[in-house]
Amino acid sequence: MPSKVSEAFTLRTYPYREADLVVSFLTRDQGRLRGIARSARRQKNSFGSGLERLSLVQMHYYQKENVELVRLNSCDLVQSQFSLASDYPSGVALDYIAELSEQLLPSHEPNEKYFRLLGSLLDHMRSTAPEERAQGVWLPITYFTLWAVRLSGFLEEMRIQDESLAIAKEMLTRPVGQLTPRAWTKETAQDLRRALIHCVELHIERRLMTARVLETL
Repeated sequence: MPSKVSEAFTLRTYPYREADLVVSFLTRDQGRLRGIARSARRQKNSFGSGLERLSLVQMHYYQKENVELVRLNSCDLVQSQFSLASDYPSGVALDYIAELSEQLLPSHEPNEKYFRLLGSLLDHMRSTAPEERAQGVWLPITYFTLWAVRLSGFLEEMRIQDESLAIAKEMLTRPVGQLTPRAWTKETAQDLRRALIHCVELHIERRLMTARVLETL
């Protein structure tokens, strides 16, 4: 049973038994995996804050052939998203990004482009001044949703306003940090976001819980 180490983003965790967690995480080289983190819910454990949503870590794990769940040994924190989670709109955005990734990514299928999308998006969000984040979440949420759908292979032509269509075309050709500056509000490209979320929900055949929370911001 060979030991592996992968750079990974923690996506979601679920309670398992008395003190364990089931962890869903996206690795750069193996794609999305799920594993058991023994005693991760105890005060003293070998995972620390590395299992917080969207933390970038070096994940140490054991993987057996023909076994769905890997066994997590420990993780080394590379980049925490704590500074983003400290304000409510950014925290909701993190929840949305994590849920969307969990639902869209098939297991055990490497997706280097999606991994890099997550990294660049989170870097951009952390670089936004704290006082601007309340309204600043709409740009990264829109950009991420558009690219997540495109990388998943089911981006279709959408009936949206001309301004939203122009924004989508620019987003598909430029990095998030090089987009034309504009005053982003909840109403900016709102029809684009809603069309993309509708497309995702049709694809996964379920509603995104965090998409409903976004509407309350």
